[in-house]
Amino acid sequence: MVTVNIHEAKTQLSKLVDQAVKGEPFIIAKAGKPLVKVTALDTPPVPQRLGFLAGEIVVPEDFDRMGEAEIARLFGSGE
Repeated sequence: MVTVNIHEAKTQLSKLVDQAVKGEPFIIAKAGKPLVKVTALDTPPVPQRLGFLAGEIVVPEDFDRMGEAEIARLFGSGE
């Protein structure tokens, strides 16, 4: 595992973080004394997105009119 001093870590932080993300943790030291260990976090699973049932279900053409006679009757505007 690579050990870098604070000054080097500040100047090369992006590079060091990229390496940690790829599974290469590193230690930051001050005056040769190790202070912290930097490792990648375990990322949570990606949540499922809308549309994951695309092609699995069918919505009837008259979906927006289904039950309209019953609804009209319930609200007293039926014929």
